[in-house]
Amino acid sequence: MGFARACSVALVGVEGVVVEVQADLEPGVAAFTLVGLPDKSLVESRDRVRAAVVNSGAEWPQKKLTVGLSPASVPKGGSGFDLAVACSVLGAAERIDPKAIADLVLIGELGLDGRVRPVRGVLPAVLAAAEAGYHQVVVPEQTAGEASLVPGVSVLGVRSLRQLIAVLTGEAVPEEPQEPRQDRPDPMLAGLMMPGAGVGTGLAASGPGGGHRPDLADVAGQAAARTALEVAAAGGHHLLLQGPPGAGKTMLAERLPAVLPPLTRQESLEVTAVHSVAGILPPGEPLVHTPPYCAPHHSATMQSLVGGGNGLPRPGAVSLAHRGVLFLDEAPEFSGRALDALRQPLESGHVVVARSAGVVRLPARFLMVLAANPCPCGRHTLNGAGCECPPSAIRRYQSRLSGPLLDRVDLRVNVQPVTRADLLGQGGRGESTAAVAARVQEARARSAARLDTTPWSVNSEVPGHELRTRWPVSPGALAAAERDLERGLLTARGIDRILRVAWTVADLAGCDRPEAHHVDLALELRTGIARGAGAVTGGTS
Repeated sequence: MGFARACSVALVGVEGVVVEVQADLEPGVAAFTLVGLPDKSLVESRDRVRAAVVNSGAEWPQKKLTVGLSPASVPKGGSGFDLAVACSVLGAAERIDPKAIADLVLIGELGLDGRVRPVRGVLPAVLAAAEAGYHQVVVPEQTAGEASLVPGVSVLGVRSLRQLIAVLTGEAVPEEPQEPRQDRPDPMLAGLMMPGAGVGTGLAASGPGGGHRPDLADVAGQAAARTALEVAAAGGHHLLLQGPPGAGKTMLAERLPAVLPPLTRQESLEVTAVHSVAGILPPGEPLVHTPPYCAPHHSATMQSLVGGGNGLPRPGAVSLAHRGVLFLDEAPEFSGRALDALRQPLESGHVVVARSAGVVRLPARFLMVLAANPCPCGRHTLNGAGCECPPSAIRRYQSRLSGPLLDRVDLRVNVQPVTRADLLGQGGRGESTAAVAARVQEARARSAARLDTTPWSVNSEVPGHELRTRWPVSPGALAAAERDLERGLLTARGIDRILRVAWTVADLAGCDRPEAHHVDLALELRTGIARGAGAVTGGTS
């Protein structure tokens, strides 16, 4: 009779639960039983592990074998338990010392030939192991860089089960030659990527090697929209761009991620963990440094936006855009249920998805950009363009964006058609992304210094009560906003959002607190009604 245990990690959403893998050998008819609420792919590990152990030169025990996954109440799935199951079986058979694997966390899939293949979600799994007090982790060699991002954890990357057995027993570690693959991708990396994930989610390539980065200088005209884009980036405010087709709404949205500041270390770990679980982390880039950009198609379902799927929910577009930009082009064409499902993450910064298999909390703190045409044909605001949409069709089209959703959008800009002078560059090129990003960085630094001792980092996160009591504006600065509140043009939530935008405008202007003209610009950016407020960004007030 033999017994051994090792540890692995079960992922629930983007959070991990350390699972103890116990193997017990008893005299009796040779059989292999796996218990502990495994799914189909985990049940199949019995055949994979048996073949991998035999092909690695070890003897498979011809006894009654029971492998238990504890805690049994947590659903477990995927092939990442293979390595822990194999080591616990070999420990029970005394091929390796059971004490050597008792406090070891093992993550990886086994091929039938004994090679260790990478799996998704290594970073959140290692984070969970570190939080549980484990200090030694074994992962596939291809994901060792991702696992090494967690401080205080010793990471061992292995290519095969044969190598791991040699390390644990003190034998000479055999070399596992890698076949050169100049003409095709490495098949060992196939388990890291979801098929079609990069195309289906609308995610842009990140990192310095992500290809051409669009520049704001390419956008012709659109001074008001560029100001709104800068304010949105500096304060984390949601943005609605409304205008005819071809005015540059998509161009502006695509250039917003480059204006945002680079991710901090903690934000990079959060984004990388989500992308690792979703299977969209590019090979060779273990850490995401730039804000992600996610642009799902307007036919996306509610589950694909907020998260869902069979069994435990998987991250949706709002989680893939965490700490980045979620761009909804042709926003009125999205289903009403899908758009209204965005209300909770817009307020709380996370989304809670409940399914029969369990409840999952996914991070979803993103900057939302909506783009919409004025009518179904898009020519309603153009002079002499011949819009033939009846008024009832225009009202129905514009009402697809519900009032509660629009109330959460701080900035609403009417994008005007590009004039001939703007298109031919007669007015000069606009500012580059680098110039705008530098001002955004300075404004973020001012707000971060003000919010240093608080749980908030940008102006859009500060509750309205705190803004009104802890950081008052200049006397009389809110007079215009208070008049709009009395007339019913603004709600109480709208006043709070005006305050947040006004603080961002003041930060961009280098002022200590918002003045009346800062509030006027915030009102103009929210209501779309011109109030004579000039641009106060760029260091002038």
